[in-house]
Amino acid sequence: MSSLSILHAAARDTGKIIPKMQNKNRTSLKLAWCLTLSVLATLSAQNVTITDARIIGPKGNVIEHGSIVVRDGKIVSVVAGAPSSASGQVINATGMTAMPGFIDAHKHINTGPNEKTYMQSILEAGYTTVLAGGGPGDGTIALRDHIESGMIKGPRVIPSERIDLRKTPEEAREAIRAMAAKGIKHTAEIALGIPAPEPTPRDLEVLKAAVEEAAKVGVQVNVHSVTTAATLAGLDAGVRRFVHLPERDWTSHEAAARIAATGSIVAGLNAFGAPIIDRLSGPSAPVQFPKDDTPRVRDGKPWPESIPAAMRDANGKAMGAEGGYTIVNARTLWDADHNMLGFSTDQNYADLVVLEHELKSFSIMFSMQDIFQIMGPNTAAYVGMGDQIGTIEPGKLADIILLSGNPLENIYGLLTTKVVIKGGKIVVDKRQ
Repeated sequence: MSSLSILHAAARDTGKIIPKMQNKNRTSLKLAWCLTLSVLATLSAQNVTITDARIIGPKGNVIEHGSIVVRDGKIVSVVAGAPSSASGQVINATGMTAMPGFIDAHKHINTGPNEKTYMQSILEAGYTTVLAGGGPGDGTIALRDHIESGMIKGPRVIPSERIDLRKTPEEAREAIRAMAAKGIKHTAEIALGIPAPEPTPRDLEVLKAAVEEAAKVGVQVNVHSVTTAATLAGLDAGVRRFVHLPERDWTSHEAAARIAATGSIVAGLNAFGAPIIDRLSGPSAPVQFPKDDTPRVRDGKPWPESIPAAMRDANGKAMGAEGGYTIVNARTLWDADHNMLGFSTDQNYADLVVLEHELKSFSIMFSMQDIFQIMGPNTAAYVGMGDQIGTIEPGKLADIILLSGNPLENIYGLLTTKVVIKGGKIVVDKRQ
């Protein structure tokens, strides 16, 4: 039965029932009726057909002039040519490229007075899923709920909660249990080896306790380690998800092979340490940058002196070497295992500029097909949703973006998002 048929049947039956009911029950039925209308509207909005699109498939394979059919928020078919049958709203994507919605595995987002504008900026850059990087867990839950309730538009927010290694092992276990009780399945980034290059034995004892408890209650532990030594120490403590690439030393091929052998994933950050130059942010950006030919760090302060915990020479002058380490280490990890590198941005200025900044660093070491895998299935696996998002194929959630450019040519095609579909619902449409 179609949604329209259900709606007509419900209206007919409601008309028969309401006159027979007392006022109290009549009010309850009216509320239920309003809920039914809302649900039916949502269901109809989750049926979409995209035609004549260039479709980038799960392995970087390309279908020219293909079609995607979405029903009830999921992809049901991906074919070359026209679909056998259309469903819901039809989008003619002639000249456009269909890709999985972008996933950011580490970005500091939380509820607040500017959340509506900020979440819209993230959506318009092409992101459909974001794992919160830090901050109070209740705030990330509130942000998620504001989006899921329809109060504001935004990406799919995965909440996280802070864990402090300065606690005792038992306190860390209790914090993990409390997190799980609230429905939070990810820790925010746990700093390891900061500011010292290597974690202390106490840090590792607390971290190991947190990892053990997390395994019992289904929580993923995400660690920010800035050196290869700290990464390997986290590995020995049972950590399998790392937020940043080592940014203060070279990762050897032997170390990369050791990390790869555990099935671990490192979610970028490839452009950490690289300057932002001459990119004027829009009025909605949390951080503004003057267009004055001056290199800046992500907070708008001078580069490289303002890089967090910057590497310095014997005279105390910041070197900016972090930018080189991350780029080369990314390739070293990739060469050890193509599934080991994911995508994150961490940064909170204009989202399209952030995306460009990160992609510029990736393009130095990776092909576009490599970047598709890193941003898609690898990052979906990082956030624990590899079976639901990250590729355009039947059975997956319909998180799809339509680009006006061709990302097969270079990274700039990835900066041309015109339509964003999240779970089958069109949440951004900037076509003329």
